[in-house]
Amino acid sequence: MRPARTALWLRLAVALGLALVGPLPVGWSSARAPIYVSSWAVRVSQGYREAERLARKFGFVNLGQIFPDGQYYHLRHRGVVQRSLTPHWGHRLRLKKDPKVQWFEQQTLRRRVKRSVVVPTDPWFPKQWYMNNKVQPDLNILQAWSQGLSGQGVVVSVLDDGIEKDHPDLWANYDPLASYDFNDYDPDPQPRYTPSDENRHGTRCAGEVAAIANNGFCGTGVAYNARIGGVRMLDGTITDVIEAQSLSLQPQHIHIYSASWGPEDDGRTVDGPGILTREAFRRGVTKGRGGLGTLFVWASGNGGLHYDNCNCDGYTNSIHTLSVGSTTRHGRVPWYSEACASTLTTTYSSGVAADPQIVTTDLHHQCTDKHTGTSASAPLAAGMIALALEANPFLTWRDMQHLVVRASRPAQLQAEDWRTNGVGRQVSHHYGYGLLDARLLVDMARTWLPTRPQQKCAIRVVHTPTRPAGGALTPHAAPSPILPLMRVRKNVSACAGRANYIRSLEHVQVQLSLSYSRRGDLEISLTSPMGTRSTLVAIRPLDVSGQGYNNWIFMSTHFWDEDPQGLWTLGLENKGYYFNTGTLYRYTLLLYGTAEDMTARPSGPQNATAPPTSWATSAWPTALQGTSATPSRQ
Repeated sequence: MRPARTALWLRLAVALGLALVGPLPVGWSSARAPIYVSSWAVRVSQGYREAERLARKFGFVNLGQIFPDGQYYHLRHRGVVQRSLTPHWGHRLRLKKDPKVQWFEQQTLRRRVKRSVVVPTDPWFPKQWYMNNKVQPDLNILQAWSQGLSGQGVVVSVLDDGIEKDHPDLWANYDPLASYDFNDYDPDPQPRYTPSDENRHGTRCAGEVAAIANNGFCGTGVAYNARIGGVRMLDGTITDVIEAQSLSLQPQHIHIYSASWGPEDDGRTVDGPGILTREAFRRGVTKGRGGLGTLFVWASGNGGLHYDNCNCDGYTNSIHTLSVGSTTRHGRVPWYSEACASTLTTTYSSGVAADPQIVTTDLHHQCTDKHTGTSASAPLAAGMIALALEANPFLTWRDMQHLVVRASRPAQLQAEDWRTNGVGRQVSHHYGYGLLDARLLVDMARTWLPTRPQQKCAIRVVHTPTRPAGGALTPHAAPSPILPLMRVRKNVSACAGRANYIRSLEHVQVQLSLSYSRRGDLEISLTSPMGTRSTLVAIRPLDVSGQGYNNWIFMSTHFWDEDPQGLWTLGLENKGYYFNTGTLYRYTLLLYGTAEDMTARPSGPQNATAPPTSWATSAWPTALQGTSATPSRQ
């Protein structure tokens, strides 16, 4: 098709509104042009020798394996400029022609910003209002401590701009095996000091988790006997390789990775993890902690001032991360908070300038009571999760998400969008399931029965268009588009009768490819068969992009434990200019969950000495087979 005719065809398609047609035209990309660097990720199945041979043959330097199994390698070429707007086609062709190369990718800069709204000052425990009963309810951490829990035996690593490992309130808990510097490729994560102390973020987050107790200095970490490590990866060039290596550091040693960063929270960006980072998440949950699964705790984002939505952030909306939002001391939505359907739970942080903030460790062996943003909320949750892991080390990554759902309460949190879902739980786009309660979390963790294996059921709702006799394009098995509102309905069986049948939902994803004249004016929602309506993305006034969404995956936690069988409705609504138009190309509904009816479980502590007799041994995680589900106390 000639360019002029292609353009005419696209204009006709757009004029039809959200008509359903074929695949996205080749060449559609994100608005921000990629910047290529001088390193490549390469996959070779023959291992280190083959990687070395390849490096010598083409003039690369082999920087070593990315994952421990020795298939993916990090190569750098000194003869290539550090930053370029175009990929190096010569090396691309050479690598493509080599039969031993299974896959390769020249690395690009990844824009990641620290989620913090901070000003430094000073400290100590009576100021820690969120955990010392000075606010009601607080996070109930004192009650968890009273049970003898302090994070003993649990390892947490903070992925950030480094950690001041010799800080008086951190040094005794510092774990070098949970630490590395991927900016300079050495074992020392000590932050780089500057006049503005811009690299204080990681040290502040680390103190919230594991600041030493009863040493007469600063305050106390939530899990004050946990081992704490730091990964320096945000103070330099950030690539997919560096993110993947950071998220894959010592997966059999580190239990929890805490991350308070992501793409820019500017209300315009739609960005997420690259191929290798997605693989790192997958490997973490399937192989980490002896097969129980790594726990990735993530800050939901600070883009509230720009009306951002964390479902446009592929880290917080991943099913593999546990996304944490913020509330103020008075139970209000903070000005920086982003609302989205992927947030699972909430802890405290700051509000307006006069509100108290979070007390923690700071650079130069100092302390601060000015840590803030969702950056401060995620480490508090990581510390509480460490207490739960001490109570029951056999919890899988999915067990922990189930527990967090059940241990979160609406409490006094104020929002207009609290709704009761199909299984009777209150849920909000601002707070997820509410304020996390440490005592409830550890009580339930002690006796939690392992969940059955995760099932995935994919339903391709829109893919190939049909053309009726009249000639107009209409979607298969969906109503004709009507602007400004379009609804796509699909009756699903949730893979009933198959091995991947789902009775109780966990995460629900919607994968969409669509164009739109002004992306931020489009509100997208999903309604379950049990009547729960979840907003996948609300309007973002600053997002004026005409790119739409290209195979973007939205995620919601609002249908947790619901029965997915029945009618699902996707809603696409223009909330902006009346002349906005767009085209929906692909829509796939992805259901995750388990064959067990989770609503039949008792709501309180359960007898966890043995699995139900109807369960097959394979339903238990590998690390649990042949053991009791009740851990011995250490």
